[in-house]
Amino acid sequence: MEYSIGEFSKRTGLGIHTLRYYEQEQLITPKRNAANRRRYAEQDILWVEFILRLKSTGMPIREIKRYAALRREGDKTLAERMELLVRHREALDGQIRELEGHREKLVEKIAFYQAEILRYTEPIDRSPN
Repeated sequence: MEYSIGEFSKRTGLGIHTLRYYEQEQLITPKRNAANRRRYAEQDILWVEFILRLKSTGMPIREIKRYAALRREGDKTLAERMELLVRHREALDGQIRELEGHREKLVEKIAFYQAEILRYTEPIDRSPN
């Protein structure tokens, strides 16, 4: 199945201007029909989903562009693409460890506040022993 830019925009959730920007930056390269209109395929949807996943994991746009350029070159770049993804995964793992450390400190602080609130709100027992 093929999609016009408007249909592709709806399928991917990306605006038409964003799709044109991605094309200008050579992140995507839609095919053209006889009238020179952009035509997108199912595989383009999968590719855009992957681009968005890379973006959401914090991969810099220059690295995504590098990955896209390698992808266009074909299978001879498989090892280089894999290495780029391995490096990004390692950076992401480091960020996750850092965030987990921050989260643990927040858990500790929340527990402190919960204990303090309980301490100050516990009713005082004034009944005789």
